[in-house]
Amino acid sequence: VQLQASGGGLVQAGGSLRLTCAASGYTFSWYDMGWFRQAPGKERKFVAASSRNDGSTYYADSVKGRFTISRDKAKKMVYLQMNILKPEDTAVYYCAAGSVQSDPKLYTTWGQGTQVTVSS
Repeated sequence: VQLQASGGGLVQAGGSLRLTCAASGYTFSWYDMGWFRQAPGKERKFVAASSRNDGSTYYADSVKGRFTISRDKAKKMVYLQMNILKPEDTAVYYCAAGSVQSDPKLYTTWGQGTQVTVSS
């Protein structure tokens, strides 16, 4: 069971990035999936999640209307489209499997993280 996040980079405020989480080694469609982020010196925070059951999506208030989580079951991919990026979105972004809740302790599998830096 492995997750690998990619797609991070440096972008100017107001720009966009799309993060990708590639899953391998298990039946992808069986899992709820989420994205978290962690800024230097701060705790890991929930960003978005996607339900395995009905495709419901959940977002942190700070990203609602700007970020979109989606999944491609055939490709075993989860995406995080990030638009209208702000400097405060700068963090290492992690994908995780196992829940749609905001508590990171409820997630069982984590990817390695990808750095997103938004310049002002």
